[in-house]
Amino acid sequence: MASLSDYLQDPFVARLYRSIREAGPLRSVSLDLTHECNLRCTGCYYFEEEMDKLIAGGGDLDEAFAKWIAKEKARGTNFVTIVGGEPTLRLDRLEAIYHNFKMNVATNGLIRIPFEGFENMPIGVAVWGDHSTDARLRNAGKRDLFAMALKNYRHDDRAFFYYTVSPGRYQEIEKVVKECIDNGNKVLFNYYSDLHHLGGDYDYRAGFKRVRDEVARMIDLYPEHILTTRYFNQVTTSGKLYGQTWGYEVCTNVSTNYEPNAARLRNGNPYNPHFRAYNADFTTTRRCCTGIDRSCESCFDAWQHFSWIMVNMKKHLGSYGEFINWLTSMYMFYYINRLVNERYDGKELARIHQLLATVTKETA
Repeated sequence: MASLSDYLQDPFVARLYRSIREAGPLRSVSLDLTHECNLRCTGCYYFEEEMDKLIAGGGDLDEAFAKWIAKEKARGTNFVTIVGGEPTLRLDRLEAIYHNFKMNVATNGLIRIPFEGFENMPIGVAVWGDHSTDARLRNAGKRDLFAMALKNYRHDDRAFFYYTVSPGRYQEIEKVVKECIDNGNKVLFNYYSDLHHLGGDYDYRAGFKRVRDEVARMIDLYPEHILTTRYFNQVTTSGKLYGQTWGYEVCTNVSTNYEPNAARLRNGNPYNPHFRAYNADFTTTRRCCTGIDRSCESCFDAWQHFSWIMVNMKKHLGSYGEFINWLTSMYMFYYINRLVNERYDGKELARIHQLLATVTKETA
């Protein structure tokens, strides 16, 4: 039976693996930087479950935030995913996180994060479709938000577009991707959950096969710009991983200090032992990043699914192809979040996609 050392004979594969190990393990948390937002996007998980109301007691939130930083540093946290709310409404807090932790941030793109003071920050800029679809879903068609975001982050290599695709809007994918690339940005795919029950083109229950096929085609066309691998795309959109089906029982990013999660932590499935999803009071936690009570069948969150693959390394050691699927998923997460020492010019992405394509052909 082949061993890990056998899989690392290829110098490129060995370098990817070494880069991850040199970057070190992540002790991550998720943080709502603020409960306020300058949009009300249709189907936003944060407001659909009224997470903006999860503020414990009164008190000075800025003081609580400063205490949170000190506490998490002492606890060993070294990576923070910033969500909310709209983080750019509190650039002072965002800067404090940036200077104390490795991190990433998701933003709606309306307010540009300055370069000075945020020079190496990974910025995921939301887009939910072409100009018309994006405007309709994110602000009732009042403004062309996609155009505003493109302008704010033109040729800004910190920023990638975090493209949330609806099942029935797959025909827009190439147009959106091309516009992002022409703007000087890369693209990471996410998948629309339809928590607002719009139905039709937006209903996740229709499945993402056509979206999956179109994303794979984008990888072929634009390998230097796509931050999603074929394997990651397959796992996320199918909800399948080594005989398991995606859901709360296997989700790896659940708050470990949240009492209702106690049974999940004892069920034998792996999880991130350090993880907590903090509310915007900087004190309390909730079940997970993207939910309080929602059914996980509607969760296609990219970060959650990256983690599901990443913590299941041992299951991916059965063959060279399986190991490459794990390694490239792991590396992609580190690459997106600037945890590895790369130029981020896209050449590395193209080599990763080519490696995966070669392995797929050999094992087909």
